[in-house]
Amino acid sequence: MKLKRLLWIVAGMLAIVFVGSAAAEDWYPYPVEVWNPPFDMTSPRTTVDYVPLEKAEKVWDICVSFPHMKDAYWLAVDYGVVAESKRLGVKMQLVEAGGYTNLNTQISQIEDCVARGADAVVIGAISFDGMNNLVSEIRSKGIPVVDVINGISSSELSAKSLVSFGEMGFKAGEYIASLHPAGSGKVKAAWFPGPPGAGWVEAGNAGFQEAVAGSDIEVVETKYGDTGKEIQLKLVEDTLEAYPDIQYIVGTSPTVEASISLLRSRGLSDQINLLAYYFTPGVFRGIQRGQVLAAPTDSAVVQGRVSIDQAVRILEGKSYLQHVGPALYVIDSNNIDTFDQASSLAPDGFKPTFTVN
Repeated sequence: MKLKRLLWIVAGMLAIVFVGSAAAEDWYPYPVEVWNPPFDMTSPRTTVDYVPLEKAEKVWDICVSFPHMKDAYWLAVDYGVVAESKRLGVKMQLVEAGGYTNLNTQISQIEDCVARGADAVVIGAISFDGMNNLVSEIRSKGIPVVDVINGISSSELSAKSLVSFGEMGFKAGEYIASLHPAGSGKVKAAWFPGPPGAGWVEAGNAGFQEAVAGSDIEVVETKYGDTGKEIQLKLVEDTLEAYPDIQYIVGTSPTVEASISLLRSRGLSDQINLLAYYFTPGVFRGIQRGQVLAAPTDSAVVQGRVSIDQAVRILEGKSYLQHVGPALYVIDSNNIDTFDQASSLAPDGFKPTFTVN
């Protein structure tokens, strides 16, 4: 009986491993939006199911560059590029610049990648305009460049795997604006869009401001800053000193994650509501526990996966979608237990991974 029980336990463990592996491999088909003409967020969109290649024809060497790995959002993108590189059978080297103030570091890291012989480059850019000369230089060598997550303004890009952060900001603003329509009574909100100069931040700010215009949400403070938690915490502390009567803190996921403990320590959790404009594990737990109202998700893992598939398709001369991003939707208490977590969050236990050989 003991042996039979042990065999059942082992079989159960193997089944769990198999199911987890299958779920990771079978991430597709996935609903995405395709912009046409590409590289213009105002272009018409169509919705299609994204299906990647089964395997790469050869072991391509792909360089991936991120602004940093300081928060769980980029960990999710990291998981996406790592998992898809392994699934397709290509090499991947990831470099991270250490923060949004380090544009020159990101540029030099990418130059080093190209110098060592990378076949393609995937860039999560620090600056919307600051990468354009580098993109031109890389493309002149016949090397594909894929823009992932953040946005680059260059028209010489090979492809984009990203969503409209303008819409991400709009969805966050729309959520609270619907709770406080015009005439319902003014409420004060503080808004923390992220690092100044980053393309996704400028777009997110424009979308948020548009969504709350005409509602009874009064944005009394807008503070920009790097997405490190310590920096965001200081911005929130300064805002609470200046505006102790605010009722909403809306901003980056690190802003919201830092604010949870700060509000608890000051006894303000019941007075101030929190809303993020993108999705991370900390925001996920906050919504589960009733500490965070909501956040839109851009399926960050899928964006990472798609960027690798795009690069491989271009290298192999195969058809590809030039400008694609997952369809956006908002997570709140109504769907927190039913949405597809694997599309937005790295699995538990996944640690920053910089190479796939």
